Amino acid sequence: MTELTLAATQTLIAAALDHAGKAGLKPLAVAVLDSRGAMKGFAAQEGTSLKRGEVAHGKAHGALALGMGSRAIFKRAQEQDYFIAAVSHVVGGALVPVPGGVLIRDKAGALLGAVGISGDTSDNDEAAAMAGIAAAGLVGDPG
Repeated sequence: MTELTLAATQTLIAAALDHAGKAGLKPLAVAVLDSRGAMKGFAAQEGTSLKRGEVAHGKAHGALALGMGSRAIFKRAQEQDYFIAAVSHVVGGALVPVPGGVLIRDKAGALLGAVGISGDTSDNDEAAAMAGIAAAGLVGDPG
């Protein structure tokens, strides 16, 4: 697969939300971006707070902007907060340096896009993203 398809995106979103439901997570927002950073799909469950969508987008966009999952960005922010602040400015604020932003790769390792999830703890957001990516037959790279 050389690009993220709409069918794979829809499977990813449905599976991530199914995982969240089975795990008893708080309501989630899910943003899926293709490798160019264009929005491929979005969903927000009933009960998400006002800006969860923007946070989900920032996790995915930040992962694409830096070429690493947001778990790695979180670690980098702890070590070099000035760098993450500067990059956040460069990308217009669309960088949320906490887990939950996962790069999407095909089985050969090619970058297809990223998913960002927000609504529960960062670790739970990331777990839902990984479940969705796996259900779509793709490989997640959380950093």
